[in-house]
Amino acid sequence: MPLNIPNLLTWLRIMLIPVFLGVFYLPDTTLSLHHKHLFSTVIFASAALTDWLDGYLARALNQTSAFGAFLDPVADKLMVVAALIMLVKLGYVDMIIAFIIIGREIAISALREWMAQLGESKSTAVSMLGKVKTVFQMIAILLLLCHESLVGLPANALGTLLIYLAAILTLWSMIYYLKLALPQIARK
Repeated sequence: MPLNIPNLLTWLRIMLIPVFLGVFYLPDTTLSLHHKHLFSTVIFASAALTDWLDGYLARALNQTSAFGAFLDPVADKLMVVAALIMLVKLGYVDMIIAFIIIGREIAISALREWMAQLGESKSTAVSMLGKVKTVFQMIAILLLLCHESLVGLPANALGTLLIYLAAILTLWSMIYYLKLALPQIARK
């Protein structure tokens, strides 16, 4: 595992997961619900920014690595899954939406692992659709964590709309990756 700035940022993103979740477990005497939402939103946003920054720096500093390419989407999935479980617990996301997103992440991760074992990992490499799906998920989660009004618009309503759109993109990207893998699946 190359210890470089991009990989360290990815590890930081993973380490911030229990921090943004832990904020909600602090006693109300320590932090009001408003401040819990605020702090978890800021921490999640900071973690999400490292997703963009680690990729940018890896390319700019010529520090791309196979390990970094593997760890980056794992960190994304851990963040999204952890946040969705918390948002379901808080009653901000329907369980079926969380199940669709989490189920897809597990299924496609398993598909990619299987394809890599067949030597066909390039056929299920991350696509632009997958990246757009992740952006929708991250923005929706940010808005749902915020749970406040932003410029007069209710963040939770916008977040709910975006998480439903993210679920649609999630299903679409799953179908896309399955179609790409179908020839290899049919042969094995």
